[in-house]
Amino acid sequence: MALSGKLIAYVEISKTGDVFHDLFRHSPHKMAEMTPDKIHDCELHEGERGDVGSVITWHYTHEGKKKTSKQIIEAVDEEKHLIVFKVIGGDLVEELYKSFTAILHVEPKGDGKVATWTFEFEKPDASVPYPTSLMDYLCNLVKDLDAHNSS
Repeated sequence: MALSGKLIAYVEISKTGDVFHDLFRHSPHKMAEMTPDKIHDCELHEGERGDVGSVITWHYTHEGKKKTSKQIIEAVDEEKHLIVFKVIGGDLVEELYKSFTAILHVEPKGDGKVATWTFEFEKPDASVPYPTSLMDYLCNLVKDLDAHNSS
């Protein structure tokens, strides 16, 4: 019996939504330069970088292990600074989850801005953990990217 889940986390940031949106959508390969301990590469396989339907593979280190995540960009909303990544290959869906989608959304909050990560996933059974460690990883990645070149 599969179990569906949703996990949401918020990170207060100083950069504007268009900066993060552009980085994750059009320039993900630049993250390897900005956070080489976390992101190693982002390969484009199909389509134009950042377009809906384009396929990319992230190479990253999580929990001390090198991993990959092959994703298709399912949706983009420029105004809302939102991008939806559906995981179609790599460690997450080949080893842990039946399906996995990660959504990044940046919006104003009070006098600042907040980056919101939303995971929607399906676990094959109750023994598979919730992806809290990956959520922590991505929240820390956003903090590192926000701090990069801020001074």
